[in-house]
Amino acid sequence: MTKHLMKDFEAVSAKEWRQKIQVDLKGADYESLITHTPEGIDIKPFYHQEDLLDKPSVASPQEWDIVEKLMVSDVNQSIKNIEHSLSKGSEGLWLVIANETVNLTEIFKELDLSATPVYVEFQFLNPKYILAFAEFLKGEKHQVRIGIDPIGELAATGNWYHSLKNDQEALAYILKHTTHLSAHISIDTSTYQNAGANMVQQLAYALAHANEYLNQHTEALKTQKLIFKVALGSNYFFEIAKLKALRQLYATLAAAYELPEEIEILTYPSDRNKTIYDYNVNLLRTTTECMSAILGGSDFICNLAYDKIFHEENEFGSRIARNQLLILKNESYFDKVSNPTDGAYYIEDITQQLSEKALALFKSIEKGGGFLVQLKEGIIQRKIKEAAQKEQEEFNSGETILVGTNKYENLEDKMKNDLEHSPFLEKRERKTLLPPVIKRRLAEAIEQERLKKE
Repeated sequence: MTKHLMKDFEAVSAKEWRQKIQVDLKGADYESLITHTPEGIDIKPFYHQEDLLDKPSVASPQEWDIVEKLMVSDVNQSIKNIEHSLSKGSEGLWLVIANETVNLTEIFKELDLSATPVYVEFQFLNPKYILAFAEFLKGEKHQVRIGIDPIGELAATGNWYHSLKNDQEALAYILKHTTHLSAHISIDTSTYQNAGANMVQQLAYALAHANEYLNQHTEALKTQKLIFKVALGSNYFFEIAKLKALRQLYATLAAAYELPEEIEILTYPSDRNKTIYDYNVNLLRTTTECMSAILGGSDFICNLAYDKIFHEENEFGSRIARNQLLILKNESYFDKVSNPTDGAYYIEDITQQLSEKALALFKSIEKGGGFLVQLKEGIIQRKIKEAAQKEQEEFNSGETILVGTNKYENLEDKMKNDLEHSPFLEKRERKTLLPPVIKRRLAEAIEQERLKKE
């Protein structure tokens, strides 16, 4: 019936739509309807199927897992935390190992490794410790990934774990002796996002960051996948497109090395747009960010507690964070369709524009010596700082809005006595090899002024 019904309607081309819009504007310029973003992306007033003529195809995951991030320092307490998290709805775990004294095998003996995806992140680089853990996993049916990222450590802190030579040798040694694991290297792109890099920069730096590993460890990566850790902000459709573009870009890079194009993406909400005043709005922000993560094609999604930036970890905040994802998955049916944004002209067009601009910037970085060289010279830091300053100016002027902070603020809201730890950037005097990429929230200056007046 529908097939015959459509015969009564003639197809309308993009050119005809534009002509109609131009007539309705009654002399006004059509270009005035196009929005230009900080990334240089043009948002058109309408999109048409003609925008999808050259759409590349990249594999996306068929399902996603709810993951909770847990700090691991005390073995017994960590086992209790893990059991509690899994009993309350978490489907996977993101375990951050604080130091080398943690007996990791004792923790993993208590886990159903075949049923629980686990991403293990080390805050140190000790091949002996990591290989001992990997040896424990031999012969086990498991879903364990380990994340090692010396370059991410350098970008975030200004220092290697040990030195360039030692870190590269340690990583090569670990890769050589842990071929039974499917993933070893992670690319932490959240540092760039939380520091204020725009989306083109985030994608280009992620690609250049990964390329440093591909250059050094091409052979090992023929059988292993990279894990990208990605922070998402509130620009809903653009964040969906950012994740899709990341897969496209990496597929292009992997093809040049004749490596598998498949990656895994672990996503979580950004800290940059979170606030201490009217903090319940953070719930809305993290919900839309998790929705972007799902629709963009994440493998693992870890929500952050609405009060994370000013409260110590607490059961209520963790429970709400888990439940937000559980509602999206089990009550809003966000897991019922794979690739749900395919064919959405607007998102596909943004994805393509982001990919093209990020690839051009990546090529420029490689022409300039590569990611490590540009980090050493301070170019990456300076470019991020410039983008962050532009965004800060838009926030200060009210062009960029954080509800409850620079618009519709409740001046009766008091927070001074509710801060369990500092939510602000703290300067620490220490010697570094290069300037680190500094993470900073947009609302910090306004919040500091309001706290002074309480």
